[in-house]
Amino acid sequence: MADRKSYGRTEAGVELTEDVLERLANEAEDGLDVPKLRRRPGRPAMGSGPAESLPVRLDPELRKALDDRASAEQTTVSDVVREALRCYLKVS
Repeated sequence: MADRKSYGRTEAGVELTEDVLERLANEAEDGLDVPKLRRRPGRPAMGSGPAESLPVRLDPELRKALDDRASAEQTTVSDVVREALRCYLKVS
């Protein structure tokens, strides 16, 4: 039996030999079979288009009040901020 050089193992425990690496390289060069790719659900849509992230600086007192409100309502800080902005700007 010929000696095979090993390049380690995958997380699943598969030994990485020259044959395995060559097969993986060929698969990569051939491209991905898009229909075979598994789609994973993303976050649900918010409104009529893609949502935008908006970083905001808060002083410690305002942040604590925001955290307390979210905790009291058993919701997220983001939901509290969105609702507060909707009320302040009078939009739905």
